[in-house]
Amino acid sequence: MLDDKFEYLLRLGDNALVLSQRLTEWVGKGPALEEDMALANTALDLIGQARLWLAYAGEVEGLGRTEDQLAFLRDAHQLRNVLLVERPNGSYADTLMRQYLFDAWHLLLLDALTRSADGQIAAIAEKARKEVTYHLRRSADLVTRLGDGTAESHRRLQDALDDLWMYTGELFEVDDVDAVLQAQGVAESTVTLREAWLAQVGRTLAAATLTMPSPQAWMQKGGKQGRHTEQMGFLLAEMQFLQRAYPGQQW
Repeated sequence: MLDDKFEYLLRLGDNALVLSQRLTEWVGKGPALEEDMALANTALDLIGQARLWLAYAGEVEGLGRTEDQLAFLRDAHQLRNVLLVERPNGSYADTLMRQYLFDAWHLLLLDALTRSADGQIAAIAEKARKEVTYHLRRSADLVTRLGDGTAESHRRLQDALDDLWMYTGELFEVDDVDAVLQAQGVAESTVTLREAWLAQVGRTLAAATLTMPSPQAWMQKGGKQGRHTEQMGFLLAEMQFLQRAYPGQQW
């Protein structure tokens, strides 16, 4: 049980950690000052959530590893984030669509986890839910406005949706870790989450005049088990450089 819970907490923490790193790559490069700041603030929220999940993972593991050690001293095959969050930023349309697809799932998951049988998971989820409520409101609004905006903004968002869709199936993949924790009441049924996510995403995309790809389309997977895309190594090389170059150093 502890091993399964440790794995599950890594997944929660690594999702937030890796997406936060991707968003910080926009700092100073955003399409507008307001967006630059909004992406940075979202990244800060996610890094705070990652710290909470990884700190608890360290407690459950019982080997004395801190959230910093789990974040900066694991190699790519040891991270458990879904593939969606490690996808390159691409254009602003790609970043926005990636954020919306993740936010819609993230809020549903956190809402379910507030009812977890594990009190600490429930408490972290309650805190994170308040932040992610804003994340989803913002990303859904922008997807709607730009999807139903100019011909150019519509095309870019549709292309981004079509490219990223194959990475959404992993959000609802069930493996042995998920099955054990769902049976214990620690995690929520991913079948229930998938139905709610498809309904919500469908409404947003319809309002944005975007065409939702088929839910039965072929999907990529493997990130939850440590099988990542080639971009992951480059992401970690930047994120982990200081800790790797100067082990144990602190500000």
